[in-house]
Amino acid sequence: MNDQLMDPLREGARKLGLELSEGQFMQLMEFLSLLQKWNKVYNLTAVRDPGEMLTHHLLDSLAAVKPLQRYLNSMPQGQGERLLDVGSGGGLPGVVFAICCPSLDVSCVDTVAKKAAFINQAAATLRLSNLHGIHARVETLTQKFDVVSCRAFASLIDFTTWSRSTLAEHAVWLAMKGKRPDDEMAALGAGVDVFHVEHLQVPGLDADRCIVWMRPVA
Repeated sequence: MNDQLMDPLREGARKLGLELSEGQFMQLMEFLSLLQKWNKVYNLTAVRDPGEMLTHHLLDSLAAVKPLQRYLNSMPQGQGERLLDVGSGGGLPGVVFAICCPSLDVSCVDTVAKKAAFINQAAATLRLSNLHGIHARVETLTQKFDVVSCRAFASLIDFTTWSRSTLAEHAVWLAMKGKRPDDEMAALGAGVDVFHVEHLQVPGLDADRCIVWMRPVA
């Protein structure tokens, strides 16, 4: 069934300006199969249709890869090596980031044990040594990360408050949102600097998408 989705995946990646290897395309399709298989038991996502999973999950997450790569390339040598994906659920966008950015160490944290277990299963099945599932509340983590991301996880103020202690020096937040969240940005207060709101165009998806880039203010 997923073989029919390979062409739309390739076309979507091309439209997003992504240069992926054959191996990466295969990993993305294998991840989609894993998501479908585990979803029947673990309810990882409300989206059941494989075609919708491709657009609403894979391509939606892939739309953030180029902006992430651009940011990582702008960081000083030795920084930009570790990313934490908060409330990762079924691994979106964390698993997609790990596939597309092999030099980036990606940890996906979720309070639901079975979701963290799914991430570790995906890491083993897809042979991704740079991917880790963590079962914990983000505010209890002691590790430090260069980028802390989320996708439809919580309000910006909750996301930044809960995850602030995980930020390394010079680290940033990458929050994937639908429509530009002006009210949420206004509620952040003086402790968080929104330095860029980046519009995303997801192939095959007629919906507003953006990344809110933020950094802490001392």
